[in-house]
Amino acid sequence: MAFTSAVFLLFITVVCAVYFTVPIKRRWLVLLLASYLFYWQNSTYLVFVLAGMTAVTWLTGLFLERQNLKKAYHLKIHSKHMSSSERKKYKLSVSRKKKGILFLGITIDFGILLVFKYSNFFIGNASSLFQLLGIETENFQLDLMIPLGISFYTLQAIGYMADIYWGKYQADRNFLKFALFMSYFPQIVQGPIARYDKLAVQFKEGHAFDAKRLKYGSQLILWGFMKKLILADRIGIVVDTVFNDYANYGGLILLTSVIFYGFQIYADFSGGMDIATGVSQIFGINLEINFRQPYFSKSIEEFWRRWHITLGGWMKDYIFYPLSLSKKFATLGRIARKYFGNYIGKRLPPFLSMFLVYFLVGFWHGPNWKYAIYGVWNGTIIASGILLQPLYQKGIRFFHVRETSYGWRLFQTLRTFLLCSIGRFFPKSASSAMAFLMIKNVFLRPMPWQLVDGTLFTLGLDAKDLAVAFFMSVILLLVDNAHERNIQIRESIASQGIIFRWLIFWTAFFLIIIFGIYGPAYNSSDFIYQQF
Repeated sequence: MAFTSAVFLLFITVVCAVYFTVPIKRRWLVLLLASYLFYWQNSTYLVFVLAGMTAVTWLTGLFLERQNLKKAYHLKIHSKHMSSSERKKYKLSVSRKKKGILFLGITIDFGILLVFKYSNFFIGNASSLFQLLGIETENFQLDLMIPLGISFYTLQAIGYMADIYWGKYQADRNFLKFALFMSYFPQIVQGPIARYDKLAVQFKEGHAFDAKRLKYGSQLILWGFMKKLILADRIGIVVDTVFNDYANYGGLILLTSVIFYGFQIYADFSGGMDIATGVSQIFGINLEINFRQPYFSKSIEEFWRRWHITLGGWMKDYIFYPLSLSKKFATLGRIARKYFGNYIGKRLPPFLSMFLVYFLVGFWHGPNWKYAIYGVWNGTIIASGILLQPLYQKGIRFFHVRETSYGWRLFQTLRTFLLCSIGRFFPKSASSAMAFLMIKNVFLRPMPWQLVDGTLFTLGLDAKDLAVAFFMSVILLLVDNAHERNIQIRESIASQGIIFRWLIFWTAFFLIIIFGIYGPAYNSSDFIYQQF
């Protein structure tokens, strides 16, 4: 049941009709049933994996909460009669129990993710290692389907357990309501990665029908359809044509195709987010923002603060800070200052934490070394930029660069976009070796617009399709530019007369009908991040 299918639109219509018919206090049950029906339709028996991980996470949360309550009660009753050493010993005992519970819960959930998504990766790499050592092994692969959205709801589960361990909020005692948090269908496909205290509370509130929410949500759904069907799926044809036969294309064509891929994945991923957010808005549920005009970034570091924001926030809160602020990393920093000086010593712990984060971000995308290299690519650029910042500033002063000028900001934006684009050779290529070869050919085989046989228009799109893709890309950038300047487009449209508002609405609708890539002769591709 793809988001862009007619079946999904019918499904949403039926769910909305039922949702706003039942009593407000029971509307969360409609969303829970709809979520499990959606998941069953997409993944059949794998719904039991989701249910199993939900049960493990819920029980872990209850056990952690029990330890928190026992600790608070014991200290309240007996604190006056305990010495400081006895209190410290008791707290340490409770902390060890909690760590054991948390470790068990994370191990089970993360282990399920590893089995379904990464087992064949580990088997293949182990087999290759044995062959290098001269040990004969039988090559085999497990025939496992990857459960829909498992990468996303695993992170949600781990975040929930960690937050209860830290005492940020109490565990949910209602299993069904917690199951809705884990399975909420608009965001289970490709996020955003939700935090329990921001999403679950909205399910419990209940929401009455609101015509304004229906209007705004429908507009956002239409915008998501435009991004996906008019732009992403159209330029994806060019991208696939080049990447499937990269040896026959010159460097400039390869670079153009990866730039196209940058627009494709942005339109695809953010389009999916718009559809999920629009559907949720109709229900009265507000999802977290996952994109903030990433292609207006002036550095790779800023780009990752604007792209897949909820993943970056999760990694920062649950990986980066716990590691960089840990006692072991503090000890490492002191040792580094002793041997390498304060400049390196202060930066080594956060740099190591950052590299691990970007390695995990890359590896989270898929069971292949190319994704890990993609993460390291971004981490290396960011670390280099921070380390070389003093030299960078000297160059700016030497060349009398005015950092507030439009030309300099435009240069920074284009430079960042180019670095991002080159990095995308890794996730899009079939292998890391292919990615390195394509990057090499960009610089060593420029061949401007020259193909072995044909022209640019032999890449799968004719002049009309390329024009449509170009104008849709311009519209996308103009909309992002408006948002960058804090112009609220939907509010601006809503303030216009009814004729103008309906003209915009129907124009978008017919643009999708006329220029969308779909129909019996074409199978609309899945959302790219759905595969991660």
